[in-house]
Amino acid sequence: MKTLQSTLLLLLFVPLIKPAPPTQQDSRIIYAYGTDNFEESIFSQDYEDKYLDGKNIKEKETVIIPNEKSLQLQKDEAITPLPPKKENDEMPTCLLCVCLSGSVYCEEVDIDAVPPLPKESAYLYARFNKIKKLTAKDFADIPNLRRLDFTGNLIEDIEDGTFSKLSLLEELSLAENQLLKLPVLPPKLTLFNAKYNKIKSRGIKANAFKKLNNLTFLYLDHNALESVPLNLPESLRVIHLQFNNIASITDDTFCKANDTSYIRDRIEEIRLEGNPIVLGKHPNSFICLKRLPIGSYF
Repeated sequence: MKTLQSTLLLLLFVPLIKPAPPTQQDSRIIYAYGTDNFEESIFSQDYEDKYLDGKNIKEKETVIIPNEKSLQLQKDEAITPLPPKKENDEMPTCLLCVCLSGSVYCEEVDIDAVPPLPKESAYLYARFNKIKKLTAKDFADIPNLRRLDFTGNLIEDIEDGTFSKLSLLEELSLAENQLLKLPVLPPKLTLFNAKYNKIKSRGIKANAFKKLNNLTFLYLDHNALESVPLNLPESLRVIHLQFNNIASITDDTFCKANDTSYIRDRIEEIRLEGNPIVLGKHPNSFICLKRLPIGSYF
């Protein structure tokens, strides 16, 4: 009889028993992990689990369930493609060349174009390489250049405006290349060297040197010139035109035919040997000079 009563009491109380609430651990994953603040929410919940009400609860490892977006970001970060290599940019210029106090030495390193230069560059020595062309963009952001030396390359073409922004350039050497004509030259040049090229007289504009009032040294020897360039500036001290095809000169080539009192006293040396011209046939062409040109007079 007692056993029957106990069973009836148990049956009466079972419906009143409620299921236990979900544990803290289960509640931590009830977050929309597709939202932007998913990781922040997980971090906040983990913080509360550890320190709420001053209780010491054993540290739990935070489990972050990544969404497709975060997985893609992680993949992108893990496999970040290298930037595409630019031409002649396989190595930084100052590793390929030598950079020292505003000077860049790129001699005999087999480059075929002008390398990117540090903006503070003032002197570039790129002798004995394989450069075939000079362009305006080569020096567009290097305004402080004072000396350029491209001796011993394969330069055939120089783009118009290549030197137009180089207002401080004083020395330019294009010797031992394959040039057929001269580019427009910057106004402050004191030395221009284009010897050992293939330049003909038609490749030099009539006023190419006229406004170069600081030009002191001009080297155009060992080319294919048929005549002395026109309008040579008064500032010249040395003119090398030897071993060309110059066959004649006029009274106005170095002097002024209509002014017998004119003296060109700055010129120290004119070289014309190795040309087919006989200088002795043109005596009035040198009356303004303190020194006779070097060459054949008979």
